[in-house]
Amino acid sequence: MRKRQCKIVATVGPASSSPSMLTLLHRAGVDVFRLNFSHGEHEKTTRIMEAIRAISRETGTPIAVFADLQGPKIRTGVLKGDGLDLKYGAHYRLMLAKDTDHDDVIPIPHPEVMSVLEAGDILKLDDGKLQITIVERKSDYVLGKADTPGRLTNRKGINLPGRALPISALTEKDRADLDHALKIGVDYVALSFVQRPEDVEEARAIIGDRAGIISKIEKPTAVDHLDAIIEKSDALMVARGDLGVELPAEDVPNIQRRIVRACRKAGKPVIVATHMLESMVESIAPTRAEASDVSTAVFQGADAVMLSAETAVGRHPPSAVAIMDRIIAATERDPECASFIIQDDPAAEHTTADAITLSARRIAEVLDCRLAVAYTKTGSTAKRLSRDRPHCGILAATPSEAVARRLALYWGVTPVTTEDISHFHEMHEKAELLAVKHAAKDGDRIIILAGYPFGRPGKTNTLKISRIGASGE
Repeated sequence: MRKRQCKIVATVGPASSSPSMLTLLHRAGVDVFRLNFSHGEHEKTTRIMEAIRAISRETGTPIAVFADLQGPKIRTGVLKGDGLDLKYGAHYRLMLAKDTDHDDVIPIPHPEVMSVLEAGDILKLDDGKLQITIVERKSDYVLGKADTPGRLTNRKGINLPGRALPISALTEKDRADLDHALKIGVDYVALSFVQRPEDVEEARAIIGDRAGIISKIEKPTAVDHLDAIIEKSDALMVARGDLGVELPAEDVPNIQRRIVRACRKAGKPVIVATHMLESMVESIAPTRAEASDVSTAVFQGADAVMLSAETAVGRHPPSAVAIMDRIIAATERDPECASFIIQDDPAAEHTTADAITLSARRIAEVLDCRLAVAYTKTGSTAKRLSRDRPHCGILAATPSEAVARRLALYWGVTPVTTEDISHFHEMHEKAELLAVKHAAKDGDRIIILAGYPFGRPGKTNTLKISRIGASGE
């Protein structure tokens, strides 16, 4: 078992796609691998998936994999002379076109963008390095004023903060990538460019229950519909890179905290991503600010933190994972770590299963239990325990490999694939064997949760306290 509860997500790229490096990353602490379909070729992602599944079989550890879809890419067209030097305060014409021969024209080959532009709107170009404010709409172009000087080159990204664009979150490329991702058996699909809950519903209609959906929150319009998006999703990602372009930098920490809190209340996993240990793309050690950033996400209660370029193209992928592992563990040792604070459940009605898992949390705290062993067919019992943040590790025993892999994303959960139980004696005996195999020792107390009759999903109604090496209490 990991000596921490928050999970580590690592992006696979040129620096980490070999089977040997993937093995090193998993040993260093990776619980979930991210396949970036913005760059991934289908043949290559198939080989990577096969390597990860081989590692899982060799180690006996369920490992989750998610496909991160590219989403719509809104870019400028081709400029005259391959570039335009924007001058502060100067006016430029934005026209619906793929290219231009005019010195004062910025071509935008996206009718969806041009149709919504109004006076006062702000366009951010090239990852926010350049900014234009819309001054006036004309019959065949839109007039904008440069707020920042600098060179704009061809096909640079466009962000339109505060505007919901009439664009589907799934492009034709995304649909082809999604089909491939589901064929190779990914456990989750990360959906980019989510603006409203309908975007998640569109993806769900295609995916069904073949994979979970991680909605990436990277646009202010998504924040406006946060609760509805959480309800439709299986997990969320705080995509701080794009949020930092669409929003003022000073607003991003507050938005991160709000998203984490909302996911905690809903019992949905949340991943904090982007620039967590960015200096480790080159350096062997992170900055103090980066260490603090990771610690803050853990302290707030994130289920997982993610490495992007650090493991995809960085010079020290295993070191980045190992250092993130140490930062998480050190933060969780702090008795004031808010990650362990239970959130108010907004549900109007509480179930028997809710009462059981809340009781397990309190028992673990009072009796200093080593582990909670949750027998689960669909994963719901382990998910409830994870939401309630017990002061002990959670062993999720399930007969389903697919369920076990998805549970690898959840805070504090160590999934184990095992045959289902059929009677109380087997429940107790197998739980003790699993606990001993995963770090419990003689004299340690464990909590056992299950549903009776055994084997029926959604019936968590049994709790037992046991001491390893002695008769049950």
